[in-house]
Amino acid sequence: MGLAGSTIRLVVDIPRRWRSILDQMFLTGIKGFHVVLLVSFFVGMIVSLQVGLELARFGQQEAIGLLVAVTMAREMGPFITAIILAASSASAMAAELGTMKVQEELTALEVLSVNSISYLVLPRVLALTLIAPMLTAVADFVGIMGGGVIAVTQLHLDFDGYLLKVIEALKITGDLIPLPRDLFVGLIKSVFFGFTIAVVGCSSGMQASEGARGVGRTTRAAVRNSIILIIVLNFFLSRFLLE
Repeated sequence: MGLAGSTIRLVVDIPRRWRSILDQMFLTGIKGFHVVLLVSFFVGMIVSLQVGLELARFGQQEAIGLLVAVTMAREMGPFITAIILAASSASAMAAELGTMKVQEELTALEVLSVNSISYLVLPRVLALTLIAPMLTAVADFVGIMGGGVIAVTQLHLDFDGYLLKVIEALKITGDLIPLPRDLFVGLIKSVFFGFTIAVVGCSSGMQASEGARGVGRTTRAAVRNSIILIIVLNFFLSRFLLE
């Protein structure tokens, strides 16, 4: 929490860190893009297949587009993206900053009067906070398309009819904000997930000690703690945003 608060207080340094922020967005977002595509596509297929087979027992398989769209936008899209970012970005941040810590590079920055949180943490936190909803939007779209493949090939539905159900599901707006409710909820979740993952990864790395063994330990802790916080945070955000 201390690192999160310190990072938020340093948002005034953002104009000076844009180059580092863009570099981190490339590393965390673009390089993991293909993983998000692959995983979300197959998750959409799995959801469509499992739910569609049950609906087909009651002759309601036409509703599969609605259920896949809501499931991907509200839950699976942000959750899948967050887990992938936790496994890749949180571990990378913890390992990188942990190596700098044990090699006393962070101490050298302090000697040079460079604020390590502004220089190292702020770009990573902001980059992941911004890139997470972008990747989530891609995961939603690809997952819905994966569900459409199953709807056509396994449930023998018309693809246009499937898309109409998807649009019907996602055009429901919230009471306070005139945006698609389920899509908006998922994107808001992803912002919190991205921020949490980056803070945990950076915090773990900056607490590393005992050389290479310590770096490995903090890297594992970063991934573990990120995933736990994602699951817990997902519950509370769902309850708050969907009330």
